[in-house]
Amino acid sequence: MIQANNIHKYYDDLHVLKGINLDVKKSEIISIVGASGAGKTTLLQILGTLDHPSKAENSSLIINNVEIKALNEKELSKFRNENLGFIFQFHQLLPEFTAIENVCIPAFIKGVSETKAIEKSKTLLDFLGLSHRLNHKPNELSGGEQQRVAVARALINDPLVVLADEPSGNLDTTSAEQLHQLFFKLRDTFGYTFVLVTHNKELAKMADRKITITDGQVSS
Repeated sequence: MIQANNIHKYYDDLHVLKGINLDVKKSEIISIVGASGAGKTTLLQILGTLDHPSKAENSSLIINNVEIKALNEKELSKFRNENLGFIFQFHQLLPEFTAIENVCIPAFIKGVSETKAIEKSKTLLDFLGLSHRLNHKPNELSGGEQQRVAVARALINDPLVVLADEPSGNLDTTSAEQLHQLFFKLRDTFGYTFVLVTHNKELAKMADRKITITDGQVSS
C-alpha cells in the first residue's frame, strides 16, 4: 500500500529525517513511536502528502502504485482528497457546522452529490454510535464524540490509508480506549489501513507493527 524509500527531510541545516524506509501493507495497522522531535510527525506529513521530502538519490514515495513525486500540485490535492484520510490530536471540526455537515465536507470537495454524501455520512455516524448526534455542533459533543465525528470525516471518501497524529492525545482514558478499539473494528470490518503516530503505549502495542523513530531514523 505504501512504499517509502530513502526519505530525507531538511529544514535549512537541520536534518530531520535521515533516509527512512517504510513498507505498509493493505489493511495493516502500524504505530510510529519515538521521543518528541524524533521526526514522527514530519514522516506522517510526508506519507500523507501534506509535505514534500527533500530531494535525495533513489528517494521515492509510492502509494497504491502511484509515484507521488510524479504528481503536480493539482493532481496531488485530488489524490489526497480521494485516497487519504486524516485524524489529528485536536478534532479540527468546523464549529459553525453540525456533525453531519462536518463529515460531508471532503465528499463535497470530491464532487459527490449532496444526497449521496449525506447518506454515506449517516451510515458512518451510525456505525460510530453517533446516529443521535447528527445535527449537533462540535461544542454540543463530548471530546470522544468530537473525535469520532473526525474519524467519520476521515472515512467519508473510502480512503486507501488513514493517517492519525496522536489521535487519542486529547482524550480521557476511557474515550481513548474506545477510540483505539474503534480503529481495529474499522480495519476488521472494512479493511482500512492505518498509520498512527502516538505516545500512547497501549495503542502502540496493539498495532500489527510498532515502528520506532530515533533521531530521524528507523531504529526498530
